[in-house]
Amino acid sequence: MEPHRQAPARAEVGGRVKLRPWDWAGVGVALACAALFVRLGVWQVHRLQQRRARNASIAARRALPPIVLGATAGAGGGELAPDSVQDRRVTARGTYDYSAERLWAGRTYEGTPGVAVLTPLRLAGGGAVYVDRGWVPSPDGRHIDQAAVREGDTATVEGLAFAVPRARGDVDVTRLKDSVSYPLYAFIIQETPSIRPSDRPTVRRLYRWPAPVLGDGPHLSYAIQWFSFAVITLVGTAALLRKARYESTHPTI
Repeated sequence: MEPHRQAPARAEVGGRVKLRPWDWAGVGVALACAALFVRLGVWQVHRLQQRRARNASIAARRALPPIVLGATAGAGGGELAPDSVQDRRVTARGTYDYSAERLWAGRTYEGTPGVAVLTPLRLAGGGAVYVDRGWVPSPDGRHIDQAAVREGDTATVEGLAFAVPRARGDVDVTRLKDSVSYPLYAFIIQETPSIRPSDRPTVRRLYRWPAPVLGDGPHLSYAIQWFSFAVITLVGTAALLRKARYESTHPTI
């Protein structure tokens, strides 16, 4: 008795594989996914370009001569807009008003809970600016002995200017104007590090925040990832089509 020959899963027409409708549907889905992956990769490349352009702008602003606050008598808190000093180096000299000090709770450093200490510096020329003097560890991330981290009354501060709030929970100094008797600048100075990198912050010593790093972020790795997904999808689809053609020309007996 002649053995039964199983019909080919796919017909071959003119030397080409005739795919079934659901095969075409699978190819269409694969191509759509590959196109989406490429689009996401291109989007990440654009994000990378935007970030590099922004970093270049920030670096250029940091390279400008420092702004000296309160250098002239009568300087008020509203004479400099936050946008005009954003990411600029700033120098200020004055007297700290510890009675109006504020804490930015929930700040962590290398996994340790703590707070950032912001103190208004009353300028010799008039007005005041809040200074982020640094970070202090705190068991509950909310409370510290503020008197223990005072640094004297008169100070010369050097740092970077930032609009507020810098992030969630930051002290918004624009809302504190009615709580003090002097005009406030609508930005803060993040004091730059003045202790050795090897020194560790303690409950009696502030850790100065370093300037934000101007890196590329994850955009390049994300772009490579999405482009890799597109290549894998296309190569995998081509391999399946090749397998389909082989099966159509070598039917199972």
